[in-house]
Amino acid sequence: MGKSGSGKSSMRSIVFSNYVAKDTRRLGATIDVEHSHVRFLGNLTLNLWDCGGQDAFMENYLAQQRDHIFKNVEVLIYVFDIESREFERDLITYTTCLEALRDNSSNARIFCLIHKMDLVQTELRDRLFREREAIMKEKSAGMEVTCFATSIWDETLYKAWASIVYTLIPNLPTLERHLNAFAEIAEAEEVILFERTTFLVISYVTRAEVENPFPDRFEKISNIVKQFKQSCSKMASNFTAFELRAHTFSAFIDVLTPNTYILVVMPANAAEPATTLMNIAVARKHFEKLELADRGSGGRERERERERERERERGVLSGHH
Repeated sequence: MGKSGSGKSSMRSIVFSNYVAKDTRRLGATIDVEHSHVRFLGNLTLNLWDCGGQDAFMENYLAQQRDHIFKNVEVLIYVFDIESREFERDLITYTTCLEALRDNSSNARIFCLIHKMDLVQTELRDRLFREREAIMKEKSAGMEVTCFATSIWDETLYKAWASIVYTLIPNLPTLERHLNAFAEIAEAEEVILFERTTFLVISYVTRAEVENPFPDRFEKISNIVKQFKQSCSKMASNFTAFELRAHTFSAFIDVLTPNTYILVVMPANAAEPATTLMNIAVARKHFEKLELADRGSGGRERERERERERERERGVLSGHH
């Protein structure tokens, strides 16, 4: 949600529909609500509701459609245009949306994206973001809010959306435990897991003894590799793997499962590259089994939930879960 023209549809198109930033200029204004069903990690479907931000639509969401729009929400992503000249009015709409969310989906997570930060002078960005973040948290009336400074022109968009999607992935502790085990066995400095279509970071393990001076490196990699994949597609080629050897490290990007890529960073004195590639090949079978097991348990859980829903409709549960 957010004011019309704040950049909601542009960021959705870049992350989930393989647009590049310059191509979003041809997108028109969103009319009412655009529903998208995005497959993520194979067995997880994200139901994205992109809500048009014109005043008439916002009034309709908050009055006639209040229970429909704000019910069963897992995440609210509210987008603020940093250049908006009606910030106070935007805040009023934001707080009204939070009231509707509290009434209908009190456990929903809230993310505020302070967007179009590329339009702010570089030296002023951090201070302006901190000021807006403080205001967001003050106006959120006790509800926990996570804020990000974003732009469609750099990796900040991937950082924000990776953090949002991270909160929605089921069975993540199991996945991270096995990723840690792989990093130990392979003696890797870092291992990063990416979702195959969006190339958002799912999880990572860092074992390097020296702290990396580039904390935003994962998001930069997401941005670079995704654009490279799109260039390959335009040439009717498929991106499958990548190998980089530098003076102080070697890096390997390869397919791990039908839904993920893995990036393995090895120290300069590591074994032959063939050893790392063999480790990835062995891990591939293991992580595919994990993914299939998770898909099966997820399917059973969804079937149980559907059965409970049918029982509620028949009045069997009589008001208790």
